[in-house]
Amino acid sequence: MAGNRAAIGWRHGPIERALFFGGSLDRRWSQQRPGASAGRPAAVAMFVSDFRKEFYELVQNQRVLLFVASDVDALCACKILQALFQCDHVQYTLVPVSGWQELETAFLEHKEQFRYFILINCGANVDLLDILQPEEDTIFFVCDTHRPVNVVNVYNDTQIKLLIKQDDDLDVPAYDDIFRDEEDEEEQSGNESDGSEPAGKRTRLEEEIVERTMKRRERREWEARRREILFDYEQYEYYGTSSAMVMFDLAWLMSKDLNDMLWWAIVGLTDQWIQDKITQMKYVTDVGALQRHVSRHNHRLEDQESALSVDCTRIAFEYDLRLALYQHWSLYDSLCNTCYTAARFRLWSVHGQKRLQEFLADMGLPLKQVKQKFQSMDISLKENLQEMIEESANKYGMKDIRMQTFSIHFGFKNKFLASDVVFATMSLMESPEKDSSGTGNFIRALDSLSRTNLGQLYHGLELAKKHLRATQQTIASCLCTNLIISQGPFLYCSLTEGTPDILLFSRPVSLGLLSRHLLKSFVCSTKNRRCKLLPLVMAAPLSAEQGTVTVVGVPPETDSSDRKNFFGRAFEKAAESTSSRTLHNHFDLSVIELKAEDRSKFLDALVSLLS
Repeated sequence: MAGNRAAIGWRHGPIERALFFGGSLDRRWSQQRPGASAGRPAAVAMFVSDFRKEFYELVQNQRVLLFVASDVDALCACKILQALFQCDHVQYTLVPVSGWQELETAFLEHKEQFRYFILINCGANVDLLDILQPEEDTIFFVCDTHRPVNVVNVYNDTQIKLLIKQDDDLDVPAYDDIFRDEEDEEEQSGNESDGSEPAGKRTRLEEEIVERTMKRRERREWEARRREILFDYEQYEYYGTSSAMVMFDLAWLMSKDLNDMLWWAIVGLTDQWIQDKITQMKYVTDVGALQRHVSRHNHRLEDQESALSVDCTRIAFEYDLRLALYQHWSLYDSLCNTCYTAARFRLWSVHGQKRLQEFLADMGLPLKQVKQKFQSMDISLKENLQEMIEESANKYGMKDIRMQTFSIHFGFKNKFLASDVVFATMSLMESPEKDSSGTGNFIRALDSLSRTNLGQLYHGLELAKKHLRATQQTIASCLCTNLIISQGPFLYCSLTEGTPDILLFSRPVSLGLLSRHLLKSFVCSTKNRRCKLLPLVMAAPLSAEQGTVTVVGVPPETDSSDRKNFFGRAFEKAAESTSSRTLHNHFDLSVIELKAEDRSKFLDALVSLLS
């Protein structure tokens, strides 16, 4: 591990040009062709088409630096790439980065020692060269799920290489619609007529003036069209194919894919699904693609199930319950702390608790059984549990209580669902424990993905239970005390200092998960039809010393078929119009840090902008 873990500060520095103070992400579009310094046109999008030749074989004999974002999918992609590098003895340095500031600080620290840099789940959605200001021989390979991809990155043919699946819905604007060559418009003073010129020369000058005027008008019209095209392209933030799946495809292409790598790809995809980053259709499609690999890798193990050795790893596709951690918890705790069931039963109310009791009675499950550890339940009940729950859930309007997923067996005893591993890894990474640090949490989370470190994974499961409980308790508190208020075009909820578990919810992933779960629960609880259609903005205290809050925006719950988020651009514009002191430090543009003093004017601007 290497890299300077700079704390996020409200200071002027080299990154401010692109990222903060004034709140505007730098959107300056070069009139020159990207990569034009190389002396050749760059109207070729730089999506790597042959990952083996154009990426892997290029870095195989080099020392490379790996920048990895702090999310579960990025960790899984990193594990796959590490396994490939270890197989081929590729020298690399790994640096975890939680935001743009850390990325810039780490790049400045290491840029002299490396020529090749690999960025996982960071770097695609802003002008990377403008932020990092690298030397001309520096090459960046960017494997990132964030969309839209910045157009300067797309059309840079010299230094940016995009490891992105082109069958994703990218909709990149055509090159000629957004870039054009600068024209020499310098006028020489001798061109002006003083009235004593011959008539023929005056006519030529007049024609040139008309021509220049026409060109200026065409240029203004072209620039107006370009602004419109870029606005349409950039206004929504969304996510593409899991980076772990992209890296697994590379391993498969090189015939170096192992069962461990396949499992990491599955966990990366499941992370996207749990965090509502992709649509249900995208999830099912990608599950289908991975299912074929699971059959290929595990068919012999399925035939010889009784002959499994203690250290054998087996992955299986299955339909399982949409209940968080239930096989490592009690069924009752899982029902109470899974967003899907808690929201539909409305468990924050007395009536909701009563409905849960009725649900359990309908299944014929005694409270004594459901409140003890799942592993201790009567075998006769566990054997038919899925069918019993699904049948009763249908009566309570929970028709999709089962989901397509994968499980993994490590030897005889240890079985985990993909969602178990996501929750455990996420909780390790976002842990607010006193002895934890950003880098320490990253290392522990990365370790938990190795089958040789099951102790760390089980520790993550215990943390995940605490996090899920804290999330549901906070949701209940927000709903029971009417903390969610309508601001007109969006709902708003603010957590205050002293809220239980506030340290946890100052972290971006945990606050994002809380926001999405809170919005689902609110939609289930409110009778106001209009409010059911609104997005949510949520704020939580970040630093009392610096007087800052973390603000996150999530799209309307009705948009479950379209997970596009417009808050990234909206936050930027609201901050810019009010000169609010904001820090756009997160790779997700819909998460910002804001001075608490500027919150009211920022929100007023946001209301005005979205009305």
